[in-house]
Amino acid sequence: MIRVKLDVVMAERKMSLNQLSQLVGITPANLSILKNENGKAIRFTTLDALCKALDCQPGDILEYIPDIEQIQK
Repeated sequence: MIRVKLDVVMAERKMSLNQLSQLVGITPANLSILKNENGKAIRFTTLDALCKALDCQPGDILEYIPDIEQIQK
């Protein structure tokens, strides 16, 4: 599973959803979907814009968490 840590990075940068939305050019509603981990996909252009606005790497925003079933095998 991929965990989106956008809320953590935003908090570290003291950036609001509305501020990030304006910098990235995404509606607050769509950004909220990503932030709350309800999205199914993210475009590389969106990831690029987020990394630029937050001055971070993709790995700061995305984290891979192995499924428990895979670990137990």
